[in-house]
Amino acid sequence: MITSAQIRSARALLNWSREMLSIACGVGISALMRLESAEGVPSGNIKTLNAVQKAFEEAGIEFIGTPESGAGVRFRP
Repeated sequence: MITSAQIRSARALLNWSREMLSIACGVGISALMRLESAEGVPSGNIKTLNAVQKAFEEAGIEFIGTPESGAGVRFRP
C-alpha cells in the first residue's frame, strides 16, 4: 500500500499538477487532496489508491520500501 508522502513525492518527481494526476488516474482533485494530506497510508477506497499507483507506475515511477520502513519513490530503472 502506498503512503501519502509517496503520492506527493511521485507527483513531484514527474512535475505533475494535481490536475494532471487526476486526468491520468481518473480520480477527482478533491479526493487527491485528501489522499495527499493524510499521514501514512491514507484511508479510503482501495480502488482509488490502486488507480493512483497504476497511473504513476505507467509514467515510470517505482514505489519502494514499506509504509513501516523506508517508503519512497524513484524512477524505474
